[in-house]
Amino acid sequence: MEARQRRPAPTKDEPAEPIKKVASESTSSSVSVLDILRIAGGILLFSSALSYLTTSGASLTWGYNPWWTRAAEWKNIFKPPVSLTDDELLAYDGTDPDKPIYLALNGTIYDVSISPATYGPGGSYHFFAGRDAARAFLTGCFDVDAVPDLRGVEQMYMPLEPWEKPLAADASDAEKAKHAALEKRAREKRKAMTKGDLKNRSAQELRKARQSVRDGLEHWHQLFRGDKGKAYRKVGEVKREEGWLQKLPKRTLCEQAEKGRPVRKYED
Repeated sequence: MEARQRRPAPTKDEPAEPIKKVASESTSSSVSVLDILRIAGGILLFSSALSYLTTSGASLTWGYNPWWTRAAEWKNIFKPPVSLTDDELLAYDGTDPDKPIYLALNGTIYDVSISPATYGPGGSYHFFAGRDAARAFLTGCFDVDAVPDLRGVEQMYMPLEPWEKPLAADASDAEKAKHAALEKRAREKRKAMTKGDLKNRSAQELRKARQSVRDGLEHWHQLFRGDKGKAYRKVGEVKREEGWLQKLPKRTLCEQAEKGRPVRKYED
C-alpha cells in the first residue's frame, strides 16, 4: 500500500495557498470601463455646473459652442440644404408668415426666424432679411451697400496719407497747425523712402486689409451659425451663375467707410 505523499507544511515566510489567493484578489486594482465612464461623466457634470454658475447661467460649456452641441445643427443633418438664387431669397424676408426668415452672408444662407422682432417686418435689421448684404456688414452703410459685392471693400482698411485725410470744417486753429506739422513730417519721411520700400509697404498693407475683411466676415458668420449662443443656423447656399460678379458695376467706398479709413503713421 502506497504511502500518501504529504504536502509540506507552509513555512513562516510563505502563507498557505488559499491565503495567498485571497490576498491576491483583495489587493487587485483593476478598473473597469464602466468605472472610467463614471469618472468622466462626473468630471463633465462638475465642469458644466461650474460653467453655469460662473457665467450666470449663460453657458454650460464655458462659452464654447461648437455645432455638434446644438440640437438645431443635428436636425439639419436630416434636411436637404437650401439652394436659392438672390431673387428667390427675397421671398424669405419675413413678410410671409408661412416661410422662415433667411438672410445670406457672402453666399451662405442662415435661418434667423427665431428673431422676428429684429429681422422681420418693422424690425431694426429687417433690411438684412431676404438678401445677401455682405458689403453692408463691413462698411456699415446699410442704405446703399446691401449687396454681396465685396470688390474694393478692403480699401476701408488701407491707411491714407495725412494730407489725404481732410480736416473737419469746424477744426480749430490748433488742430490745423498740428495737421500741417504732421503732413510736413510725413512728406519728408515718404520722400526719403525708395520705390521698393513703398511697394513693399503697400503690399503688406493690402495683405492686412484683406485679412481684416476675412476677419470681419468671420465675426458675423460666427454669430449667424450659432457659435455665439444665438439660435441661428446655417441652412444652405446662394446659387449664382458663373461670372455674376463681373456683370455688376464696380462700387466705390461709401461715405461712412471712407471717413473711417485709418491715417498712415510715420515714426520719428
